[in-house]
Order: sequence, then C-alpha cells, then structure tokens
Amino acid sequence: MKSREIPFFDYSRLYLDDRQQILATVEEVGKKGAFIMQRDLARFEENLANLTGAKHSVGVANATDGLELAWMAVGLNKGDEVIISSHTMLATASAIVTAGGTPVPVEIGSDNLIEPAAVEAAITSKTVGISPTQLNGRTCRMDKIMDIASKNKLMVVEDAAQALGSRFKGKHAGTFGDAGVFSFFPAKVLGCLGDGGGVITNDSGLYEKIYRLHDHGRDTEGNIKSWGRNSRLDNLQAAILNIKLPNYPEVIKRRRYIASIYQLHLGELEELQLPPAPSENSDNFDVFQNYELQADQRDELKLYLTQNGVGTLIQWGGKAVHQWEGLGFSQVLPNVEKFFQRAIMLPMNMFITDDDATYICELIKKFYRK
Repeated sequence: MKSREIPFFDYSRLYLDDRQQILATVEEVGKKGAFIMQRDLARFEENLANLTGAKHSVGVANATDGLELAWMAVGLNKGDEVIISSHTMLATASAIVTAGGTPVPVEIGSDNLIEPAAVEAAITSKTVGISPTQLNGRTCRMDKIMDIASKNKLMVVEDAAQALGSRFKGKHAGTFGDAGVFSFFPAKVLGCLGDGGGVITNDSGLYEKIYRLHDHGRDTEGNIKSWGRNSRLDNLQAAILNIKLPNYPEVIKRRRYIASIYQLHLGELEELQLPPAPSENSDNFDVFQNYELQADQRDELKLYLTQNGVGTLIQWGGKAVHQWEGLGFSQVLPNVEKFFQRAIMLPMNMFITDDDATYICELIKKFYRK
C-alpha cells in the first residue's frame, strides 16, 4: 500500500471546495447589510421545516443553546428530572442543568443508543422528561421511547444534533417529541462556517416560547412579551447553509456509501464491532454523521493508524457523561463504560475517496493480522 494522509476531518475544505459559491454569497449578504435576522435566515428556517416535515423551525446560535431554550420553554423547575443517555455529548446534560432541571444518565442498548427499558426503570416521581440522543446519524427506537413518555406524561426533547435527515420507520429525527434540536457545527453532515443550530417543533405554543427566548423576549412581530436572551443564527451562516441544502440528499447518499465500504472490508473482523450497515430494508435510515465502532486493542489501533497517516477520534475525551467525576453523578452503567473502553471513530466525511476508505480498511486488517 502506498502511504497517504487522511485527516479525520479537513476543515479547510469545507470552505475551499465551495469557495466561489461561498464568496458570492458573502458578497450578496454583505452588500445588502443583511447580517441579523434577514430573509436568508427566514428562508433557511422554512427549508429546515420542510426538510424534516416539522411545522415550525427557529435558527439559533448553536445546538447547545437550542436544547437549553427548548427545556426553558417547557418550564423545568428545580428538582425536575430528565432522563438522558450517558453516551452523549455533555451539552445534552448541561442544557437541562442550565434550564433548571437535573439530568439522569442511563444505559445504552445493543444499538449503543439510549435503552428504552433503562429509561422506564429510571422514572421517579420527579421525572418530567426524556432527552434521547439521536447519535452518529442514527435515530433511537423512538416508538418505544414515545410509548413510555405517553404512558408517564413526560415531555420529550430530542438531541438530534448529529441526525439531520436520519429517520426511524419513515419519520425524521427531531419530529417525534415536543421539540428537536440540530447542530450545524462545521463538521456536521450539514455544516456552516462557525457555530449554528436549529430547533423544530410541531407545537405552536412551544414554538412561540422558544422564539421569544432566542430573541430577547420578542415575538415574531417584535413585541417584547417576556424575558429572553440572544441566541440567533447569523444571517450569513443561514445563507451559507441554504447553498448547501439542495445537495444534502447526495451528501447523505455518499456517506452511506462510505459506510458500506467499511462494512464490506471490515465486517468479518472478529476484533471489531461495527455500527449497523446502511440498509434500505431497516426501520433505521442512518445518515452516518460519524462512523463509530468498537475495537479490541483500541488505543494500539489508534496509534497504528496515526503512524500511517489516518486521523481518528475517541469521542468526548473517551468518557461518558456520568464518568466525569466533577459533575457529581453516582451511576454505574456497565454497558456504557465498556463501550467507551473500545470506541473509536474512523474518518467519515465528503472529503475521503473510495481509495481512502479502502486504504483505512487495509491498514486495520494489517494491524490485526500482525
């Protein structure tokens, strides 16, 4: 094999590959002075709602803000508990804390997403909600989650930061619960050139509360109706997202194809546990925001790939939410803890070629055949 350099994510290409179109968009926005809450943002919010099938969409500064605003709009009180997966970014939990509640991390199932049975077992008299994380471009078993929520009269805010376009039984991530939140961080499947996020909901009353909260308490007519804050998606970033949206189905198709290459070449290695392969005959339609697998000798494999030019990532510092001692959790979650001992991400983005993906697979096979 001829050696090559394959970064985990080449941030510069996010700009360089679309440079002319981006520069033309910056020029158009700039010459109009259309920087804050202009037509580009309104059009993106319309596009996001149309893509997901939601009634309402609000562009926000980032997905963390979006989660905070959604839980604030719900009206958490001190002591209110919200159940989350411990296999998630810290923001899933911190948003609940910021909104006044208490996150309760629970176990993952065989799909490495929140386990519905663990959710049900964690419900107490203080439980008011569930925040399932639609992780790595895959949607949880939301039929079971929503059944639990309905039976126990719980609110559901989906952390769908990594799952725009992902579907479960034909329904889009973010549209199952009371609200769903997406991230447009540069490395996301749909990424802007900075921070960005969006909140969707089918609840008009909740939409109005989130809208006011994200713009200093002002409603859609500009009237101040309550206290709020500033968490608006920049108009320029919205304009950049608008130029990327038309190609989004092809982006997802490409990522699913790369996943199929990984599956083809690595699927028979006993040392690995791969994520589910992309299938057209499954309840899940995954968009492969990330390609996270479990590997024997994970740290040695990571070093070997690095030495051979391949960038990898161990997500979130290699710890689940409940494992950060400074946060005060006391849970013991064996499935999550075992997962984080073995988890590693391979490059998964539009910048890697078929040959790149094959090269990565050949290196991994060579490592285990030593």
